Amino acid sequence: MLHSFEYEDAATAFRDAQGRDPDFAMAYWGEAMTYNHPLWRQQDRQAALDALDRYAPTPGGRAERAPTERERLYMEAVDALYGPGDKAQRDQAYMEAMGRLADRFPDDLEARAFHALSILGSRDGERDFTTYMRAAAEAGPVFAANPKHPGAVHYLIHSFDDPVHAPLGLEAARAYAAIAPDAGHAQHMTSHIFIAMGMWDDVVAANVRARDVQNRREAELGRPANVCGHYTSWLHYGWLQQGRLSDAERGMAECLERVRTGGSASEEGYFAGMRARHVLDTEDWTAADRLTAELGTPQARLTDAFVTAYAALKRGDAARRQRALEAYRSVTGALEESAPRARIQQMELAALEALEAGRLDDAIGTLRDAAAIEQSLPFEYGPPASVKPPHEMLGEALLEAGRAAEAVEAFEASLARTPLRVKSLEGLAAAARTSGNLAKADQARAHILEIRRSESPG
Repeated sequence: MLHSFEYEDAATAFRDAQGRDPDFAMAYWGEAMTYNHPLWRQQDRQAALDALDRYAPTPGGRAERAPTERERLYMEAVDALYGPGDKAQRDQAYMEAMGRLADRFPDDLEARAFHALSILGSRDGERDFTTYMRAAAEAGPVFAANPKHPGAVHYLIHSFDDPVHAPLGLEAARAYAAIAPDAGHAQHMTSHIFIAMGMWDDVVAANVRARDVQNRREAELGRPANVCGHYTSWLHYGWLQQGRLSDAERGMAECLERVRTGGSASEEGYFAGMRARHVLDTEDWTAADRLTAELGTPQARLTDAFVTAYAALKRGDAARRQRALEAYRSVTGALEESAPRARIQQMELAALEALEAGRLDDAIGTLRDAAAIEQSLPFEYGPPASVKPPHEMLGEALLEAGRAAEAVEAFEASLARTPLRVKSLEGLAAAARTSGNLAKADQARAHILEIRRSESPG
């Protein structure tokens, strides 16, 4: 459960182990580890220290009480993770301690797997290819030694879940679903590879499984189903790619109802992203009016206001447009306007205004700048972090301006970051046909027909 990031259930299991054997050092180590979520940028340091203090009240006391050298090194590593210094310093110290442990006990596959995770965690969730390949180099031998090791496959997937490296993680993704059938996160994680390869049937199937596994557990705990979370947002995006709009509408309705009746901050964020993609990818601009809720978190409000303004500009309603743009600007005024993705949004809205005014060259120049910012950012796995990919929007503007050959290049750049995304494929097909490249147009259209053939239940 710890390797599969099922932290709540893992903590319960480790506490149960403490009750069964109060002298068992690794039970306290394990509970402490459940309070560190390195790839989610979350850590509850005090809860971890409280768990460790129940074993012994000081790092020295814990090391002294540990009955073996190996357990002592595990304790020293977790004490580095929660010890002095800021989080970046502690993450680095923990990674180094896990490296020493793995080197001292090379047959300890758990140590090597957790060392791989510590390498990923040393970047605090920010993708860095060099670091991620180092993590893969640690996890790979564990997978080779034990093809059913949940940590090995999980950390390989995280190392490879970008469009460049995703094929290297496909074997691990295929294995993980069978290794941990009762872990919702494990079922979802496989889709990190699938989405980076544009494998939409697999994305949907994985997140249906993840949703159902998670909601069975929520029911066991007497809690409501998760209809507006990580797995359901990825599922919704997969449905949009497949053209399964009735499923996507149902998912939106369930999420909207949750948010309107008191959803959490996290649920608000997922709702805002789902709403944005629903409006932008279906081009149903009226959906921006019916899919509305009062949102409190700044980032959710920013995404929400951006899409409302985008839809208003597309509809050509001057009064609606003015209200939406003013609302968007009031939100950005409360945030750091230099944030790259907020800057991309602002540039996209400015480009839309220029297009509406017939200033095509201005719009194209602005969108080229937005695409350059996007290109400079680390890749973020999953549905596009910029809810309207700027390369895609650039391609649409170039096509409108009659510059089809340049539009082909823009759509291909979009597809390099978001493989087999249908809106970009549609743009590529149109631009390629207009430019006379019928083979490329036919290939793009064939991809769309294959993606949209799905009739599997969700």
